[in-house]
Amino acid sequence: MSSPAVLAPAPAAAPAAPASFAARYAAVRAQTAALCRPLLPEDTVVQPVIDVSPPKWHLAHTTWFFETFLLQEHLPGYERFHPQYAYLFNSYYNSLGSRVNRADRGTLSRPALADVYRYRTYVDEHMQRLLAGADEARFAEVLELGLQHEQQHQELLVTDIKYILSTNPLAPSYFGADNPAPAPQPALPAASWLPVPGGVGRIGFQPEAGDAPGFCFDNELDAHPVYVAPFELQNRLVTNAEYLAFVEAGGYQDFRYWLGEGWDRVQTEGWQAPLYWVRPEAAGGAWQRFSHHGLQPLDPAAPVTHISFYEADAYAHWAGARLPTEPEWELAARHFGAEAAGGNFVESQRYDPAPLPADADPARCHQLLGDCWEWTYSAYHPYPGYRKAAGALGEYNGKFMINQLVLRGGSCATPESHIRLSYRNFFHADKRWQYTGIRLAR
Repeated sequence: MSSPAVLAPAPAAAPAAPASFAARYAAVRAQTAALCRPLLPEDTVVQPVIDVSPPKWHLAHTTWFFETFLLQEHLPGYERFHPQYAYLFNSYYNSLGSRVNRADRGTLSRPALADVYRYRTYVDEHMQRLLAGADEARFAEVLELGLQHEQQHQELLVTDIKYILSTNPLAPSYFGADNPAPAPQPALPAASWLPVPGGVGRIGFQPEAGDAPGFCFDNELDAHPVYVAPFELQNRLVTNAEYLAFVEAGGYQDFRYWLGEGWDRVQTEGWQAPLYWVRPEAAGGAWQRFSHHGLQPLDPAAPVTHISFYEADAYAHWAGARLPTEPEWELAARHFGAEAAGGNFVESQRYDPAPLPADADPARCHQLLGDCWEWTYSAYHPYPGYRKAAGALGEYNGKFMINQLVLRGGSCATPESHIRLSYRNFFHADKRWQYTGIRLAR
C-alpha cells in the first residue's frame, strides 16, 4: 500500500475523549464494511497492479492492526484468531516479522471472504470488551491511530475498487443500474486568480492557531516558519474541459511541456490522456471516463483527476502557470479560511470530484478541501525537528521520505473527519490511481 499518510502518533496531540471511543470504533469499522458491501466475493480478491490491494486484504489488514497493536498488547488472555494471519496481513512492518510480498496479495484466494468477515467480528467483539474497561488512557493514542489508519484504508478501498472494476471488460458499475450517474454539466467560466500575500508564515499542525485540537500524524509536526513571495492561486481546480484542451492541442505529443522523466513515462506507457479516459468507437470517438458508475461521458465541469505529477506539471507549463509549493498551498488555505464542512468527501457517496456551481463566487477560493488531492511542487521531506517514532509504528513514516511529492487537501474518497489543513499526503510522481488533480499558481 502506498499510504496517504503516516502511522506514528503525535505526542503533542490529545486523543479523543475515551467515552467516545466505543462508538467511534463501531462507526469506523461499519463504514469499511459498507464500502465493500456492493462487491461480489470475486471482486475482493483481484489485484491488477502492485499499487492496488484486494478489498479482502484491506478488510483483514485493518483488523490485524487492532489485533496486533491493541488486543495482543492490552487485553489479558487474548488469543489470536488465526496463527498465520499476522503473516498474511502485515503490510510492511519489518520489526513484526515476514509477510506476504505486496505484489502477491492477489494470490490469497484463501482465507475466504466469509472467514475474513468472521475475523473482523471476532476482533470487534474483543475490542468492545477492551473498550468497556476503565483504563483506556493507557492505549488511547494507539487506538486513535488505529481509527485513523482504517480511515486511510477506506480511501484506498474507494480508489482500489475503482481500478479493479475498470480492468473488467464489462466496465461494471459499483453502484448498480438503479443508481445512475449525475448528468454532465456545461463547462465552467474561466477560473479567476486570487492574490495571496507573501511574507513569513507558519505551516504544520497548529491547534494554538485554530486547527481543531486532537490527532495529527507526526509528519505534520512541528509547526515552523516559512517564507513565500507574493503569488496568485486559481480559485478552483482545473476541469476536464480545460485539461481536454491540453490533450487536443497535442500536449501528450510535445516534449517541450514535460519534465524529462515525465516525457520518458509518456513514451514508455503510451499515455494520451488521464487514467480512465477512453474514446470507444461505439461512442463515435467522444471522450468517456470510467467511474464508479461504469463508463460515462466526460463531464466538462468536473475537476480533472487521476493524473500524475508529470501530467499536472506539463499542463501547468502549457497553461503558462505552475503548481504551488507545499508552503504556498497551506498558507493560502489558511489565508482563505478553508474548511472541510460542506466539501465533497467519502460521506457524500459520490466517489467522484463534483463540478463547482457555475455561479460560484469568483472572489472566493473553492475546493481546497475535498474533491481532489492537489499536487504540489514540493518533495516529501521531514519538517525541521522531525524524529522517527520508536518501535514498529515508527516504520510507517520516516522511511518513505524520499523521491515522493506532497499532495494537499483530501479528495472525494477521504473521510471528512480525517482531513485538516496540515495533512500531508505523498506519492511518487508517476502515480495516477488516486484522486489527484491540479490547482494552478503563478
